[in-house]
Amino acid sequence: MIHEVDEVLKTLLGGGALTGSGIEVVLDAPTRDWAARRNAPTINAYLYDIREDVNRRQRGHIPVTDERDVVVKRRQPPRWFRLSYLVTAWTKQPQDEHRLLSAVLATLIPREVIAPGELPAALGALGLSVPVSVAGIQTESRSLAEIWSALGGELKPSLDVVVTAPFPAYPEYDAGPPVTEGAAVRVRTLDGGAGTEERAHRPRQVAAIRAAREAARRRRGPGRAT
Repeated sequence: MIHEVDEVLKTLLGGGALTGSGIEVVLDAPTRDWAARRNAPTINAYLYDIREDVNRRQRGHIPVTDERDVVVKRRQPPRWFRLSYLVTAWTKQPQDEHRLLSAVLATLIPREVIAPGELPAALGALGLSVPVSVAGIQTESRSLAEIWSALGGELKPSLDVVVTAPFPAYPEYDAGPPVTEGAAVRVRTLDGGAGTEERAHRPRQVAAIRAAREAARRRRGPGRAT
């Protein structure tokens, strides 16, 4: 799923305010060597942190239906993970980099939630919307100084973009076959009366049959039914 989130973010960054600009969007680590090889304006979205959003964790199971809307399997709810990206702009002039970061903000701020229909196949098949946050405070993530120190580069303006995506939990469990027949009620009297059997397709019908049998037993007097 991580690679699908990568593609979603690249598509978002390449559209909006940057549509038709020809600005390249890459996912490379912005190391010192990478920066030295760069020769064109670029938006870099580097995935630097992956953490589960435990506040979204759910218990229980989710039914899986077929084309007839019959439950055929059950599976655990998906687990949600926060994918944090360090988004930076690379040009020859700081002012141009700031313009690109402004364009990124203008593109991502209106896109707080991505609908399932806009997601790649496996991610969209879950039928869940994916939230996106930009330039927020992520207290659990690594500090920017630590990130740039690990990359071996110099600190520069950046945007912290977080995509919270669902990941399916396995395994799936087969569900039992659906009920296709009503309940059967068998009544036999102790005074030698013939036994009878009734079938009902709803619980109310079962209750009505039992009530009728009980009323008949009371009319007969001391005889009991089981």
